[in-house]
Amino acid sequence: MLRKLAAIILAASLSLPFVPTAQATPKKDFKICWSIYVGWMPWGYLADSGIMKRWADKYGINVEITRINDYVESINQYTAGGFDGCSMTNMDALSIPAGGGVDTTALIVGDFSNGNDAVILKDKTALKDIAGQKINLVELSVSHYLLARALDTIGLTEKDITVVNTSDADMVAAYGTSDVTSVVTWNPLVSEIVAMPGAHKVFDSTQIPGEIIDLMVVNTATLKDNPALGKALVGAWYEVMALMTSGTPEGKAAKEEMAKASGTDLAGFDAQLASTAMFFEPAKAVEFTKGAELPKTMDLVRNFLFSHGILGTNASNVDVTGMSFPDGSTLGDAGNVKLRFDPAFTAEAAAGTL
Repeated sequence: MLRKLAAIILAASLSLPFVPTAQATPKKDFKICWSIYVGWMPWGYLADSGIMKRWADKYGINVEITRINDYVESINQYTAGGFDGCSMTNMDALSIPAGGGVDTTALIVGDFSNGNDAVILKDKTALKDIAGQKINLVELSVSHYLLARALDTIGLTEKDITVVNTSDADMVAAYGTSDVTSVVTWNPLVSEIVAMPGAHKVFDSTQIPGEIIDLMVVNTATLKDNPALGKALVGAWYEVMALMTSGTPEGKAAKEEMAKASGTDLAGFDAQLASTAMFFEPAKAVEFTKGAELPKTMDLVRNFLFSHGILGTNASNVDVTGMSFPDGSTLGDAGNVKLRFDPAFTAEAAAGTL
């Protein structure tokens, strides 16, 4: 679940040399990166199974899919131009590549967290009991965002609690100590912690549905000059989505491979999928991306990022980095749009025209 480490080393990403992309020209070879998370495991499978190659061959291109073990490093490498596309959350897409000046398109809106992220209190059963507590979480991550949204529901702010930056690798052990009374984290850590004595889940991502979104993003200029890349990636992705929901032995075997690659078994993988709102059908992804709630969500996200000083390099106000949506509307500076939600290729998959 390293997708959640987000902006904790944003300063490092901002120190990377950024060379503005020259006018892109059509090319044949592309590189895509991804990291371990239940909603992104299909990228490893479609590469290993040959599905990606088949779709790439259809459009006369080559697509190399690379797994990077460090989530933030994968985003940094994409931002620096080492990859044409990368898996990341909506929050991180805005704060790191878009905030760093890299025009980025959300090519595939794959899922949103639907219970994978949670606030857990020890020996307390209500969210209001969080007041005055020290909260262990990965600072400036999606867990931090979830906490802010949880506090907002009960009229509290971060001034009413104390955030203790804690590595995800240490979270379970930290909860087991007597001085830790509250944690915010993600699955599979949530499942481990709630099984421990005194643990009570008092808020989770089901209460902010559609806000923690997992994407495959692609460099906008590259995509514009190479639509074959978009067609091949989307085609391969939805072939795997159909396979996963086919109910066939082949579909089961595919999920077993994904489970193994993510360090669990099929039951564990299915449990993680159950708290992940996957858009298995392209039409559902298009509907979500075109929905009226997405701009509202991204407004919440950008305000969280700006209030924590992580909305790009030297952001002077919340509007500095623009975003665009399928209906043509924008948030922020319309003259500086750097994050685009464009379901055009997914719509082709829904129509069966890829």
